[in-house]
Amino acid sequence: MTHSSAPAARIALVGDRSPSVVSHTRVPLLLDALAERDRLVLDAYWIPSEDAEEEGAVSGFDAVWVLPGSPYRSEAGVLAAIRTARETGIPFLGTCGGFQHALLEYARNVCGLTRVAHAETDPDAEDLLIEPLACSLLGHEGVVTLEPGSLAQTVMGAERTVERYFCAYGPSRHLDSLRAHGLRFSGHDEDGHVRLAELPGHPFFLASLFQPELSGDGSRPHPMVRALARAAVAHAVADRGQPV
Repeated sequence: MTHSSAPAARIALVGDRSPSVVSHTRVPLLLDALAERDRLVLDAYWIPSEDAEEEGAVSGFDAVWVLPGSPYRSEAGVLAAIRTARETGIPFLGTCGGFQHALLEYARNVCGLTRVAHAETDPDAEDLLIEPLACSLLGHEGVVTLEPGSLAQTVMGAERTVERYFCAYGPSRHLDSLRAHGLRFSGHDEDGHVRLAELPGHPFFLASLFQPELSGDGSRPHPMVRALARAAVAHAVADRGQPV
């Protein structure tokens, strides 16, 4: 039975799917809830990181969500998927590892910082953009303050939010360069550390170090997940000319 007259939007779920990664097991629950509660129907396809290396792997999708689960089997594939979404205006969400790699992709391909690396995959690199956090956020919950007027603040409908993490790496260097080249850091923790990034001028580009897919029990999609779904449906309508 159809839930809506809106077209089903095609979403690429980029990551190495595993039953041991809680955020992966949450996705089917969230998709069902989006259809039932919000009448936002997403046709989801898992794209393993290695397959994402292929040219055009995520082209033609209405949204790209890079999910947690790093280290990915193919860092290059994840970065390629993010670049395609960024450059072609496909709505994008990156959570945890997706956030880290969104910053890595931007630093290399927009800022010209071609040698920056992620400590999880290249711990001996001389120029680490993503390093081990001073305090691990595995299983942590904390307050995030959102920048007024940002996409994040609009999506959340609040200036502060409490979010769940399950990560041990985060951004360290070159943040000023990322800002200077147009990336906006729109959410910070109570110590001022970056926890959210977005790209002004893009239809929808949002990345968080926290994991919105872990919010609640999965029966009520987090505002960021709902916003991605809305952006995906809007992309499907515009791309295929189907009426809502």
